[in-house]
Amino acid sequence: MLSPPGRTLRLLLTAAVAVALVSSAPRPVPSAGTPAPPGGEPSSALAQQLVARVSAAGATRHLEALQRVADQHSGHRAASSSGDDASVDLIVGELRAAGFDVATPTFSYPRQVVLAQEVTVDGASVRADRLGASPETPEGGVSGPLVVVPDDGTPGCQRTDLAVLPAAGALLLVRRGGCTFAAKAQQAADAGAAALVVVNDRPGALRDATLGSPAALPVGGVSGADGATLATRAGRPALLDLRSRTETQTSANVIAQTRTGRTDDVVVLGGHLDSVEAGPGINDNASGSAGVLAVALALGSEPTVERAVRFAWWGAEEVGLLGSQAYLRSLDAEGRRSLGLYLNVDMIASPNPGYFVYDGDDSAREGAGRGPAGSAEIERTLADYLSSRGIVTEPADLDGRSDYAAFIAAGVAAGGLFSGADEVSTPAQTARWGGRAGAPFDPCYHRACDDLDNVDARAFDLNLDALAWTVGRYAASAPVETSLPPVAERTVGGALLPGHRRRTVRARRPPVGARTGPGGCPGRFAAMEGDPRDRDPELRGKLAKEGRLWAMAAICALAGAVTVASTDSVPTGVLVFLAAVAVLAPLLHRYEKRRRR
Repeated sequence: MLSPPGRTLRLLLTAAVAVALVSSAPRPVPSAGTPAPPGGEPSSALAQQLVARVSAAGATRHLEALQRVADQHSGHRAASSSGDDASVDLIVGELRAAGFDVATPTFSYPRQVVLAQEVTVDGASVRADRLGASPETPEGGVSGPLVVVPDDGTPGCQRTDLAVLPAAGALLLVRRGGCTFAAKAQQAADAGAAALVVVNDRPGALRDATLGSPAALPVGGVSGADGATLATRAGRPALLDLRSRTETQTSANVIAQTRTGRTDDVVVLGGHLDSVEAGPGINDNASGSAGVLAVALALGSEPTVERAVRFAWWGAEEVGLLGSQAYLRSLDAEGRRSLGLYLNVDMIASPNPGYFVYDGDDSAREGAGRGPAGSAEIERTLADYLSSRGIVTEPADLDGRSDYAAFIAAGVAAGGLFSGADEVSTPAQTARWGGRAGAPFDPCYHRACDDLDNVDARAFDLNLDALAWTVGRYAASAPVETSLPPVAERTVGGALLPGHRRRTVRARRPPVGARTGPGGCPGRFAAMEGDPRDRDPELRGKLAKEGRLWAMAAICALAGAVTVASTDSVPTGVLVFLAAVAVLAPLLHRYEKRRRR
């Protein structure tokens, strides 16, 4: 016979609530290699459709078009150049043909125009690029005898490297490496040198290098080949001339957004459009620009989505992340709040590719730390998709070197993909991903050879698919709750995924002064003064035993809920749950009778 319905019903309802909570917990992202289950999540369905629509083969036509632009405009697409303008026109034309409304907001910025950049020894001149934060030379340059610093593995890094040299008033020639540029400049200044010339230890000119903070003397950089030539003329009169003037220049961003989806929690996908002046910039970053365009055309201007998707091609990234910064500054407070998340696409087809996902949760424990709330979930979504394709990813530090930096500064969840620049692939990375150990991920980074031959088609394809999957997941989902749970909460179910809200069960604390039972828990197991159970050890033991049996039966009930969550079979879960109830009911009845004695 069942116990009176009141308390027993409440206990059974508690078990039922547990079934409901676990059954509704987020499920893992389905593998992209298998179709979505019937009636499955719409976010998975859209993601799979986008993956099917994008490919490296299809996106390569955009790479070819951007290569043609560079070929027709002095070999590059650098910010504020005619090649930059033509690149903007190309993207705008593709988007408008697909039915998008497109905006091209412009922004102005100061930029230095080079007047002189050379080092001359015995009347023969070679190019010398001024390092960032280096002072300029006066008109006519600075001069002195050329002194070569011996290469001991850390040349110019210690005071003893220069103490035995006639460094005072000289132009010091030193190989790159062993310490920072700033450290070499400081040692040269302390030794009284007139200027410092750093020789690149890698192929090509030493461009886009920086000291980080102002130096006390002019610092220029030359290629390895030119450095070797200069070294043969040690002791000869030398002159370094590094001068420029500042001009105001203008560039533009390209912005397009779907007409459908809620606009208070927008998914933003972006990458920079400009190249450096040294070359056409096909991997850096026509690959990212083409990837963003491919996903935009695959999604269309009026898709069936929960959240609007905004596509962005940033200008002037190579001269200081200027386009994305200008865009964030142009938004009012409401506009910034409407940014749900940002996915950055910068270099996704490196010829010796690595597979890096920006480290939103700071799992690598290095560099800049974790991103804003929600960044960890973006990292997990991208990494899980690539894992489903057999790719083990590595975290890349959110070090502020690409356009995600402006979004992170605004508190927007950010993530993205990166296939490597001039960093060298380690043996462990080569064993994981293939390619060439000891070689840069992109040997043509910021060089003239960054052309159509500087692309790995497989990496391009895999990264495109990962982007398409992630955009589809977030676009078709309701806004996610990205704030961390309070201390007094515990998460129920799996990790937060797009399309799901974090479900929590709030911990219940006893009122101040309340008596507690075993383990500090309040409630019916707390013995009250005068209770006959305090005076009857045998009875108390039997009750404790039945309490343990009751706990075991409750675990069986939860097993039913877990069955529903793990097998996605409600009937099976219900059978397990009912079986647990059948065991639970008589035990509860006996327990209630003894409590009333």
